[in-house]
Formats: sequence, structure tokens, C-alpha cells
Amino acid sequence: MPVEIIWGILIPFLGTSLGAAMVFLLRGQMSVQLQKVLIGFAAGVMVAASFWSLLDPALEGSAGMGQLAFVPAAVGFLVGSGFLLALDMAIPHMHLDMQSEGPQTGLKRTTKLVLAVTLHNIPEGLAVGIVYAGWLVGDASVSLMGALALALGIAIQNFPEGAIVSMPLLAEGMSKPKTFLMGVLSGAVEPVAALVAIALAGALVSVMPYLLAFAAGAMMYVVVEELIPEMSEGTHSNAATIAFSLGFVLMMILDVTLG
Repeated sequence: MPVEIIWGILIPFLGTSLGAAMVFLLRGQMSVQLQKVLIGFAAGVMVAASFWSLLDPALEGSAGMGQLAFVPAAVGFLVGSGFLLALDMAIPHMHLDMQSEGPQTGLKRTTKLVLAVTLHNIPEGLAVGIVYAGWLVGDASVSLMGALALALGIAIQNFPEGAIVSMPLLAEGMSKPKTFLMGVLSGAVEPVAALVAIALAGALVSVMPYLLAFAAGAMMYVVVEELIPEMSEGTHSNAATIAFSLGFVLMMILDVTLG
């Protein structure tokens, strides 16, 4: 496997791990306002990545279908959203609102928290793997630098997610090393999902536009179902919306300049 791909699939995982390492630098529980800003920023990055890095190449890759060029993007997007909906219903987890109170039933609160971020990381890992798989099989709509831009963008938005999953665990009494480990493990699914997509690259070349749109649909499901509601909940503030815009613009810049 080319070294560019190895580094590419590890970059997002590194972002999560660095975010989880904030438990060694910060004290106490993350404020609600800061949490909303971080979630808003992550949402902006994911929305931009869904279009610039995934849907746009999917449409470009199916341009030969003429007026029906939208079909792979539309079908893939809906299937990706449905896939995340099924996972969301099947896997017991908490939402990212770490300030919510009330009794937790079934799995332990900490386990549900880690599962929540792990669930979010599945489509991100698939997205990176699918884009690198497209480059590996010579898909003209995907470039190596474009794949790197997606990996960097996801790594940037994974940093706050790593902190969001780790800081509340620390506040609940878990030791710093164990809290850091839990944060790291929540991101470990990303390179695994990416490797699965890359391993199937040869068999997937004919349906690459569908797969790119699938990853976009899965990521957008996370944004609409989880991130936007959490960044908007509670006392009104414009900070999260501003952070969303900054995240979107940053990812757009990365994709346009590197892609």
C-alpha cells in the first residue's frame, strides 16, 4: 500500500487522539459554550467536506450519464443516510450533549458516550477510505491532494470531538490516562473503516460515484441528527453558528487549494 495512503488514513485518527490528549492540559469540565463552538465548527467542516470532497466528485464521475448524472449521487446519498439511521437505531449511545442530566439506563453512561463518537467516526473513516480508493483505482474525479484535503479536514474536526468525548469522562472521575485511552479508542474505527474501503477498491471502481455519495449521506446524517441540534440547544448564542461558518470555509479552502 502506498505510503501516501497510510498517512492519509492515519491523519484523522491523529486528530481524535490529539483532542483526547486535552485531558492532560485542561482542568475541570468543558463549558457548555465551548462545547457548542467546537460542535458547530465540526459540523461546518463536515458539511463542506460532504459537498466539496464527496458529492462534487460523485457528480463529476457520473457526468457521462448526461441528464441522469444525478442518479448515483442521489441514490448513494440516500443509502448513506439510511445506513447511519440503521446504525443509530441499532447501537445504544448518547447524544453529544454532555451537559444533559437524568438517569441513564442500560449501558453505562461512559460507554454510551464513547459509542456516540465512535458511531460518528464510521462515516468519516469510510469517506477517507473511499476517496483514497478512488485515487488508487485511477478515478479521474479524485486526486491525491483532494484525498489529503479531506483527511486533513476530518482530522481538524476530529480534534474537538476527541476533547468532547474525553473531558466529560474526566469530570465523572475517570483517571486521565484511561480517559485519554477511551478518546483514542473512539477514533480507532476510522482507519479500520478506511482500510475496508481501500481493500475493496478494485471491486468498487464501477460504483465509485455511488460510494462517494454514500459517504456524503452518512456524514450529513450525523450533522443533521446530532451536531446541529446540540450546537443549537439551550440558551441562544451566535458563537456556534459563527464556528460553523468558519469550519465550512476552512474545509472549502483546503479542498479547493489542495484538490
